[in-house]
Amino acid sequence: MNEKIKSLRKKAMDLPLSPGVYLMKNSDGKIIYIGKAKKLKNRVSTYFGSQNNHPEKVKKMVEKVDDFDYILCDSEFEALVLECSLIKQYMPKYNILLKDDKGYNYVRITKGDWPMISASFGNDDKDCDYIGPYMSSFVVRQTVDEARKIFRLPFCNKKFPEDIGKSRPCLNYFIDQCSAPCAGKIKKDDYRESVEQAVEFIKGGSEATLRELTKKMNECSQDLRFEKAAYYRDRINAIKKTGESQKVVTDSKASLDVFALTIGKTKGCVAVLRFDGGKLYDSETFLIDLPDYSEKARYDILVSFYSNGRKVPSLVLVDGEAEDSELVEKWLCGLRGKSVSIAVPQRGEKLRLVQMCKNNASEKLAQTIGRHAGEVAALEELAGLIGLDHPPEFIESYDISHTAGSDNVAGMVVYKDGLPYKKSYRKFSIKGFTGQDDYASMAEVVDRRLGRYFEEKDSGEGFGRLPDLILLDGGRGQVNAVVPVIEKYDLNIPVFGMVKDGHHKTRAITTGGREISITSNRKAFTLVSQIQEEVHRFAISFHRSKHKSRSFASRLTQIEGIGEKKAALLLKNFKTVKALSLASEREIADVRGISEKNAKDVYEFFRKEKDS
Repeated sequence: MNEKIKSLRKKAMDLPLSPGVYLMKNSDGKIIYIGKAKKLKNRVSTYFGSQNNHPEKVKKMVEKVDDFDYILCDSEFEALVLECSLIKQYMPKYNILLKDDKGYNYVRITKGDWPMISASFGNDDKDCDYIGPYMSSFVVRQTVDEARKIFRLPFCNKKFPEDIGKSRPCLNYFIDQCSAPCAGKIKKDDYRESVEQAVEFIKGGSEATLRELTKKMNECSQDLRFEKAAYYRDRINAIKKTGESQKVVTDSKASLDVFALTIGKTKGCVAVLRFDGGKLYDSETFLIDLPDYSEKARYDILVSFYSNGRKVPSLVLVDGEAEDSELVEKWLCGLRGKSVSIAVPQRGEKLRLVQMCKNNASEKLAQTIGRHAGEVAALEELAGLIGLDHPPEFIESYDISHTAGSDNVAGMVVYKDGLPYKKSYRKFSIKGFTGQDDYASMAEVVDRRLGRYFEEKDSGEGFGRLPDLILLDGGRGQVNAVVPVIEKYDLNIPVFGMVKDGHHKTRAITTGGREISITSNRKAFTLVSQIQEEVHRFAISFHRSKHKSRSFASRLTQIEGIGEKKAALLLKNFKTVKALSLASEREIADVRGISEKNAKDVYEFFRKEKDS
């Protein structure tokens, strides 16, 4: 422990056992982290104890801390309220901050005789008019798309009147979603009227627009202007059709927000789905730095999200427990002025909504790190099942293969980010004993593998890199044989056995005398099953190859002058007995290490076999 950490720990140990807020500062006096505590002394002192127990993000933060301040509060709830206020004011680097870096969202309307409507971040173009601001880009995009379809406005990037008459109508015209000004299918005055109606629709909503259009339709009908009345009728029908097509996602008519957190190796992703009247009206995703642990991350996410002035619903669903959820509930009730509940659903429709939100978070994270959402979700689900802090990036799996104790071998396969990483696959021949002992074989293989780590760890590749998780093809016996080996090297690597059912299909994973069923966790089950099948395939193919080689060698060593080494040379060169038996005497002699006499003896050996 360096002198700075010792000094900060001494200061922390003098803090009172009272609720409060602490503010970590760097050498420039800038606040880099704000937290709350029920007992300041206990919480703050943990930062400056042993650094080995801290997640990587906390270690980096503590390295930057030069000093800290604190503010005493009368209660933990008062500390939460103050924490929220200070985080919003100072935006510390190491707090989870769910903010949109792109600013507010607007609906943009270009000026001129042929205005265009589009979604926009910011409102800095003086040649355009704007409607907004809106907090959500989702809402803006959805509203603009609806207005364009209803009022048959162009979706393209063409400019008018410059591009009028230069092309034929696109598909949108033929499916009645564009009036095709590009092909001169609409007059300027009619186009401008459509834009004005679209703007009124965006500003006033569908109900106000329907009332206005219905009034105009009736006036035209009374004046016997039936063509214009039909025009307004079509607009009314289009608005009604759009409203009917909006999907009702949930039966709940209450306001509802759903949060889900997906954690990768270096980043996390938060997805939020917002519902009102059973319909999805907003969707947001946020990439965050790797959190300390999930419960604290969910607390930070909720606090940050609603600190930004967003509307608070009556029900908040989350995909797991949040730290101090009762305090957060109380705080949200104060913001809303009515009751608010935070829940972790276990079944039914609410669980389905959480899973839908989780899939969104996984998809966003997968796009960011260049992987598939299914792999991200499977690794996270597996990590949650077996209690890992983060999804495993590297998984090593081992299997033993032999025939009644002979040709005893093992295979090691590696999965990186949920996919086979074949350049790191390894084969082992059991050397410590002869005969059949799967437990001793597994222990020997893992012992040899970990021994190589300390020889090659500077390389950071292959054996020089430790796995985040070890999966053994077998049950408790294999796990119990391997755990002492890992402890011998003073390493902390989780080890689980992959247990099969009576049909040789994966049904559970086991460790420490307990089994964890994975059959109901579809993504994790699929991943573990694939790993078990792959390591079994790899081990048994090596065993068959070795058994075949030994049989080949045993036949060749019957020939005078051919021992095990020369038999191995012939096997390496010709691969199969058939290929060697068909080779000429010259071809056999061309093998390095095989003399002319050896070649003649081998050639005659196979000729005699053929004639007999």
